[in-house]
Amino acid sequence: MSIVVTGATGHLGRHVVQQLLEKVPADRITAVVRDEARAADLAARGVKLAIADYNAPATFDGLFAAGDKVLLISGNEFDKGRPQQHQVVIDAAKAAGVALLAYTSAPGSLTAALADDHRATERALLASGLPYTLLRNGWYHENYTEQLAPVLEHGAVVQAAGAGRISSASRADYAAAAVAVLTGEGHENKTYELGGDEAWSFDEYAAELSRQTGKEITYRTVSTEAYAGILAGAGLPGPLAAILADVDASIEKGELVVSTGDLSRLAGRPTTPLSEAITAALKG
Repeated sequence: MSIVVTGATGHLGRHVVQQLLEKVPADRITAVVRDEARAADLAARGVKLAIADYNAPATFDGLFAAGDKVLLISGNEFDKGRPQQHQVVIDAAKAAGVALLAYTSAPGSLTAALADDHRATERALLASGLPYTLLRNGWYHENYTEQLAPVLEHGAVVQAAGAGRISSASRADYAAAAVAVLTGEGHENKTYELGGDEAWSFDEYAAELSRQTGKEITYRTVSTEAYAGILAGAGLPGPLAAILADVDASIEKGELVVSTGDLSRLAGRPTTPLSEAITAALKG
């Protein structure tokens, strides 16, 4: 039996594989990647590699085996029809008779268009009859802390989220939850709503940035349309800019506040505070 991680060289996937290596022998881990060269460091640690692409269904033929536990990390190609990409993995997993297929989804409370692909994938997974775990990941700290350069340059956090709050956590936190499911028992046919222990507002985010940098950084809220224009001006494709601006509208409505405590329970520790993520980003 292997633990198989798709998208293993992505931001979240790498965290998952690295944390799995702390719990299980490397030869029990299979990293599914598109580019073998990007996974050379994982192979050097004894992780098995499988070269496959969501857009080429035949590459998944025979990739899984009966009894495997699989983590399907949602794709990031918003223009390629993600539900169809994910269906390729679901079909291959069903054909092999895997023991569990866990999927990184979005919070059940999220109504933004970003959630549509996730809901479609959830429906397909449930229809497959496979034992499943839905890991409904909330927002990542890194969605903001990896974009600090313009914030620091202009002294402003610009969003379209009003006074909305977010229960974000670090990628490492969400990876810890996935690893707990992949290495533990009793997670079949469960849905976990995952988010950070402490919700925060962009006013608080700007204040924490000010405290840590010694610069005056303010929060400026703009309309959803204006924010989409700002993102497009920064180089994001128009459709993706609109999707992300739509998420801000959901944040304003409180749809990214997750108060279940599922994430810290699965991880076995408190989630990473936003302040720590900011500190790490500023050092980086």
